[in-house]
Formats: sequence, structure tokens, C-alpha cells
Amino acid sequence: QVQLVESGGGLVQAGGSLRLSCAASGRTFNSYSMGWFRQAPGKEREFVAAISWSGGSTYYADSVRGRFTISRNNAKNTVYLQMNSLKPEDTAIYSCAAKYGSGTRSPIEYGYWGQGTQVTVSS
Repeated sequence: QVQLVESGGGLVQAGGSLRLSCAASGRTFNSYSMGWFRQAPGKEREFVAAISWSGGSTYYADSVRGRFTISRNNAKNTVYLQMNSLKPEDTAIYSCAAKYGSGTRSPIEYGYWGQGTQVTVSS
């Protein structure tokens, strides 16, 4: 069982930065791949980034590659999403998710989800 709590969302101007954190409970955090997803009003949930259990492999959506960086600290049971050069179209609720084993871009393969944190980028 894994419980996830996101933090770090907020309101930022276009071009600004935010760092999201996702704190996980459980002693086997380093057995889970972690993903960040987002959902804007009226749109489907979309993949943002994922990281393998070791942190050795990372994956990004084309829309955020080069601007966002996913990382994790297994000693702190935390995964991060550093978001730079934010755009108004990045506005969404961002949720972290955990999947036992290898990472994937598909949200249906993640078994544990946080409640989400709102990110709003003003133009």
C-alpha cells in the first residue's frame, strides 16, 4: 500500500518556475516507478513525466521535454517535478502516481494516486 501527497502547486506567471513534490508513505517506495500526470478542465488526463524505481530512467511528454525535470530521493520517499519556462497551457491539476515495477506512460497502469495539486500559469 502506498499513499501519495502532492505539494508545491500555485499561481505563477508565464515563464516562471515551480517545483512539485510528492511524498510517499510505505517502506518499499524504491520498488515503485513514479509518474506525474495532469488534467486541465474539460480535457483528459495526460502523461507528463515518469521515473524508474532507481531514478536511472526518465520519460517525458513531448510538450514538456526540455522544460520539466522529474527526479526522486528514495531516502526521503519523495519524487519531484521541476517545472521551468511555464506556459499558460501547463495550467492543470497535477497528480503523482505509483506503479510497482517498470514505469509507463499509461495512467491505467498506475495503482496509487495522490489527490493532486493545482498549477495555474497566467499570461
